[in-house]
Amino acid sequence: MSNQTNHLAGQTSPYLLQHVYNPVEWYPWGNEALERARRENKPILVSIGYAACHWCHVMERESFEHTDTAAFMNAHFVNIKIDREERPDLDHIYMDAVQAMTGSGGWPLNVFLTPDLKPFYGGTYYPPQRVHNRPSWMEVLQGVASAYKDRRDEIETQASNLTTHLLNANSFGLRTDNKQADLLQPAQNAAACEALMQQADREWGGFGRAPKFPQTFSIQYLLRYYHQSAIAAHESGEDLPAMAQAGLQQALLSLDKIIAGGIYDQLGGGFARYSTDTEWLAPHFEKMLYDNALLVSVISEAYQLIGNEKYRQVVAETIRFIERELYHPDGAFLSALDADSEGVEGKFYVWTEDEVNECLGADAKAFCRYYDITARGNWEGHSILRVLDGAAVVAAALEMSETDLEALLQRGREKLLKRRSSRVRPQLDDKVLLGWNALMNTACSKAYAATGEAHYRELAVKNMEFLWKHFKAAEGGFHHTWKAGRATVPAFLDDYACLIQSLLHLQEVTGETRWLEEAGRLTEHVLTHFAEETGPFFYYTPAGQPDIIVRKKEVYDGATPSGNAVMAENLYRLSILLDRPVWREQAIAMILALGQAIVRYPTSFGCWNNLLLELVTGTAEVAILGQGYEEIRGKILRIFSPYKVLMATSKANDTFPLLAGKTAGEPALIYVCRDYACQQPVTSSAAAISLINRGGKHN
Repeated sequence: MSNQTNHLAGQTSPYLLQHVYNPVEWYPWGNEALERARRENKPILVSIGYAACHWCHVMERESFEHTDTAAFMNAHFVNIKIDREERPDLDHIYMDAVQAMTGSGGWPLNVFLTPDLKPFYGGTYYPPQRVHNRPSWMEVLQGVASAYKDRRDEIETQASNLTTHLLNANSFGLRTDNKQADLLQPAQNAAACEALMQQADREWGGFGRAPKFPQTFSIQYLLRYYHQSAIAAHESGEDLPAMAQAGLQQALLSLDKIIAGGIYDQLGGGFARYSTDTEWLAPHFEKMLYDNALLVSVISEAYQLIGNEKYRQVVAETIRFIERELYHPDGAFLSALDADSEGVEGKFYVWTEDEVNECLGADAKAFCRYYDITARGNWEGHSILRVLDGAAVVAAALEMSETDLEALLQRGREKLLKRRSSRVRPQLDDKVLLGWNALMNTACSKAYAATGEAHYRELAVKNMEFLWKHFKAAEGGFHHTWKAGRATVPAFLDDYACLIQSLLHLQEVTGETRWLEEAGRLTEHVLTHFAEETGPFFYYTPAGQPDIIVRKKEVYDGATPSGNAVMAENLYRLSILLDRPVWREQAIAMILALGQAIVRYPTSFGCWNNLLLELVTGTAEVAILGQGYEEIRGKILRIFSPYKVLMATSKANDTFPLLAGKTAGEPALIYVCRDYACQQPVTSSAAAISLINRGGKHN
């Protein structure tokens, strides 16, 4: 029976809908709840989570479904549920507040506000009974309610001080003492590589200690730094710096260990969010669209660089996973799969040795040896599939050929995947988010560029058409989220930045200039509605949004790239493609405003370091005009050349600066330029690739 006092039933967020039947009188964030708090002079309890969040489910079962707890919450607070993926702007503000108060954060995020939306107390998960000096949820509720009633002046002072802290923390600006010469130097790129390597786990890959996240931006930087260093060494005749070689080894070790670990679904493809241990064995089993998008992108780059077929296979398996489990038939990518099924984390994914023996029969022994499946298990009495030894080692130990072993493993994976499909599935978060779809769109374009597999490009085109049809809003803007035919919430900076980035990649792989034109228009929109008043950065939220206490500027690269970092790259690329020098100047100003923090803390500024490396080493401008341009474009796309822009067409076209003044040929002419200064055109892709990889020098 539904809860008649719960106000979530009309929402589209799967996370909010999970709480429809709680006895708590939950409201969605909006005027109804906020006006009630002001009218009744009640504190607001904001509880933030997301559909795939394990501890969010735990706290719901323990507290929010408890009648007496709900009655106290309803009597003393206006209770608001927020999906952090629908309203990341609010999550950012109140997460910062809780981190300032407690020194840590996470989800579920529970924060108490005054009726004017200022935070004064908060934390993350609270148990139903006091445990290890962590207060129970009822103790927290009673303490806050009592303080709000009896010590209101203290509450107001705390809220004002905390809000002032949030405003001050957001007021960073230009470093006027920083000259271009101080930062835009090869030595800074080397310093970033060295700082990354100081945090590297040389045994298991990745950076830092558990819990371990893939940190795709750091891996990407090491791949690119090695590549650019190799080009510079070849041109100068000097030896490749040892740090660059070590960086490449660390990047590949990281990818190899992640792919071999339990964080990668060895049966169905796709990656979980992070590993709880150093060995990448036990993931937090939720699967998020953005993680898979970012990993497909960086693994595609690794495949371009070294040609390891394993990387091509993992890209294919991951995209198949996305299409099978996170795909809307009209072309959109869905958000996430839960960590839990039947109330148990990871139950859908783990196995016992008996189950595998029963399913695989005679093949089970070799399969279990390869995937570390044992009677004891490697995780809580069960086995998470992972690869500890390569096929050659296992085949030799079992006295069989690698070919026979690979065939056996393929049979086993297919059988276990079929068996797994009959289990109770984790819940699907089927909302569609603009920024995450843009990241996956870029991943599809990069996968196409690396492999030449046309299906990936088709996925990207179909997805972009979906976004254009369903997410566009009035006045040239976009919405942030879509579900069940409804697009809601104005798009945030990350949405626009990642969408513009995906448009630039889509133009390269399709040759359709309309995507470049749209990227330019959207950039103008961002400059109009998101730019800060005096500095070079962008706010996370558009001007005029009424329901936030501070317009934040996000610059750190975390689980997803910073919108400011992506916009800086967009501005730089578009300054070349559309001849907008002022946009290049702004991109450089953004880099300089952050200064040495970029190279000193590279795991927090991975995307910024990738742009800094490009600014130092330069960008190849490639134009292909004439008959047979598609084949040449495909060959150039398949090489590893991350710092290039590319346009290709069959006819001369003076509309775009990169094509202007260039003659089409039969066969096609390939122009490789830098700063619009072009070498003599060549007709073979091999000659063009040589120019791209030799800094544009042509003898």
